[in-house]
Amino acid sequence: MNAETGIQGSYWLQTAPPPAPAPPPSEDLTVDVAVVGGGIAGLSAAWELAREGREVAVLEADRLAAGVTGRTSAKLTALHTLIYDHLRRTRGPEGARLYAQSQAAAIRHAAQVVDELCIDCDWEEAAAHTYAEDPGRVAELKAEVEAARDAGLPAEFVTETDLPFPVAGAVRVADQAQFHPRKYLLALADDLRRRGGTVYEGTRVVGLTEGEPCVLTTDAGVSVRAGEVIVATHYPIFDRALLFTRLSPRRELVVAGTVAEDLAPRGMYITTEQSTRSVRSAPYRDGKRLLIVTGEHFTPGTADVEKRFDRLSAWASDRFRGFTPTHRWATQDNDSTDSVPLVGPLHPGSRHTYVATGFGGWGLSGGIMAGRLLSDLVNDRPVPWAGLYDPRRLASVAREGTSFLKHQAQVARHFVGDRLSSVTGTSPADIAPGDGAVVRVGGHQCAVHRDESGRLRAVSARCTHLGCLVAFNRAEQAWECPCHGSRFAPDGSILQGPAVRPLEQRDL
Repeated sequence: MNAETGIQGSYWLQTAPPPAPAPPPSEDLTVDVAVVGGGIAGLSAAWELAREGREVAVLEADRLAAGVTGRTSAKLTALHTLIYDHLRRTRGPEGARLYAQSQAAAIRHAAQVVDELCIDCDWEEAAAHTYAEDPGRVAELKAEVEAARDAGLPAEFVTETDLPFPVAGAVRVADQAQFHPRKYLLALADDLRRRGGTVYEGTRVVGLTEGEPCVLTTDAGVSVRAGEVIVATHYPIFDRALLFTRLSPRRELVVAGTVAEDLAPRGMYITTEQSTRSVRSAPYRDGKRLLIVTGEHFTPGTADVEKRFDRLSAWASDRFRGFTPTHRWATQDNDSTDSVPLVGPLHPGSRHTYVATGFGGWGLSGGIMAGRLLSDLVNDRPVPWAGLYDPRRLASVAREGTSFLKHQAQVARHFVGDRLSSVTGTSPADIAPGDGAVVRVGGHQCAVHRDESGRLRAVSARCTHLGCLVAFNRAEQAWECPCHGSRFAPDGSILQGPAVRPLEQRDL
């Protein structure tokens, strides 16, 4: 519950409460496959492998499906804004075709899993739309329709939608899906256990030694030996592959609230206008549906989040009659510098380690796709689109070098510039209750937070990942690293990686 607004957090987390926690391993163990991360990519991969008879262990630092997957807008579609025209130009028609095939196959597979396991997850088929209100963008939309059709999707250009406001045009793809992601994944985890898989929660992995077997080390000092290791932690926690140079983190806000059932859109919609606006509705109760609106993306640690929440809520209220906000939360995505997820061997020398990351806001179809792809790679089965997603690819990075260099420049600007801009006249005494600031104390830059009771707490302002300075997000009560997206609670404990160590305590 947000103390200032009375609005609750993630609807998915609150309407699918977790079972009793699965405790961390109390002693060393050996398995066929160890999966690090219990979100949609990790659980999908683990389930696929367990279904084939592999002995699998899932190691989750927090709770299953409680991270990014528990805060998604929950759209399952192969229409990823304007990706196909871009891919056609950068990867050629075959690259666009493979992307469409792999994402569409993930949706069909999810539908089959729902039927096979009889999962009650509010599954609904719906059409996906990428729309624009600006008439000047119609040509861009029509180019996307052509590219998506060439890639094999049943795309069409439309000017009429079930949104309650006019649009200049939209790309429409039918037979996509929306669902309750947490209900889906908790059912998947239950079936994983029935097939002999093991889940360990509250288990933070901090080390990896590659070999035969590979050895993972937890923060409690337990060793997990595995023939194969899959790193599915959203942002990779191991830097040996240098994937942090090819990933840009961004946060996005979500507001949700009820509208009358006859006023709710049944399609799924997104526009890149107005700092992104994504809209869809979900089953609710009492003749109402839950309207879910996403947008206002920003780099972690760089925005007035409260103002952005207000702007998003105001947009929803202006556009949808009777909208009554009930929930708000935020999510985080990683964009790869060449626009395609990184799924496959962890680095060029990998023989038994794999990674899944960089889904660019489309982690549901991407995560299900990744689970199947990684299972096939572990089992040495050829996959047509393996090369498209291979993290070791270099040609596409070279082709889109501008994005790569822009990302590096942004990181460098934060690494150096934030150290200069943080040197201000602010003192701990200036910090208001519920707020935080980076201040210089005893020659050190400290992240100082004052709780609502007035108590001050100080931790190091240097992110334990690669040393960038954190900034405070008052709306979410978190320290955030703008370089690679690590997030920490006011007491310095880890909320989100790639950091695997908490912020160091400081004495005021």
